[in-house]
This record gives sequence, C-alpha cells and structure tokens, in this order.
Amino acid sequence: MSFTYDDVGATRETGFCPPGFHPLHVRTRVGEGEDVFRRAAEAVMTWEMHRAMGVGIDASADRAATDVDVTVTLAGMIKAPCRVVWTVEEYRRTGWAYGTLSGHPECGEEAFVVERTGDGTVWLSVNAFSRPAKWYSRAAGPATRGLQHAYARRCGTVLRRLCGEDT
Repeated sequence: MSFTYDDVGATRETGFCPPGFHPLHVRTRVGEGEDVFRRAAEAVMTWEMHRAMGVGIDASADRAATDVDVTVTLAGMIKAPCRVVWTVEEYRRTGWAYGTLSGHPECGEEAFVVERTGDGTVWLSVNAFSRPAKWYSRAAGPATRGLQHAYARRCGTVLRRLCGEDT
C-alpha cells in the first residue's frame, strides 16, 4: 500500500502543515526526571500507550521503526492502516510518526514524541496534519477534528498514568 498524501515525513518539522490539511499540536506534561522519560519513551515506542488507551494495535513489529505497518482499530469497527515514516531515539527525545495508507478514514501524518527539557520536565507532543479521506470523516466535519484533539489529549493523560505521575 502507498501513502495517501505527498508530504511524507513532514511532521519532523514541528508546525508544518501542507495546504488543504488541518494542523494539530497538543503538548502534555507527563512528569519529571530521567526515570519518567525512560518509562514514557518505552511506552510510546512499544505501542503500550496506544493499547492502554483502549485502541486496537496490530503492528508488524514490537517496536516503532521506519516502515513498520500499523493498523489502529477504533471502537472495534474502524480500521486505520498506517506506516511508520520516521523515528527518533536521542538522549532527551524519543518518538515516531506514522502516515496514513489507503483505507484510513483520514489522510495525513501523526507524530508522538516524548521530550525531557533542560529542567527535567517530561512532555509528550502529538503533532499532526490531516484531512478527511472517507465520506463519514467528511460528513462529521469539525467533530472529527474535535475527536482528534481529544485523542491527543488522552494520549498525554494515559502516558502520565503509565509513568505513575497521574495526579
């Protein structure tokens, strides 16, 4: 399967949004310290964060890596095929992005990156650009974008809980 959009890998550049797409940027404080960063990074890279959110994940590998195929299943009914387009594993920054494949209800890319800042604070950033690809996504209009924002915020909430930092 091929990607359903042209700017593959563009979420590496925070804030980039191709013409005709809707941007998304949600940043959530996860906690503090090296242990929280390592735990959060592992949960993101191994799909644990997504599975803990209650979505189905069927991936061709146990860890996110470039060219790994992933199908996200929502509500047990909506299947969203994707492929990992880039990963990063650095001292203070770890994450990945996937792009949509044919059959996905949206068209675009979404990145999940955990970062530890200089003061030790750990953040999850969810950056994306998308537009509807299926009739039901188009029909839902702004509600689809609202659901995407809620999903991104929930990622942060779930990751904070997985790291034992939920307050």
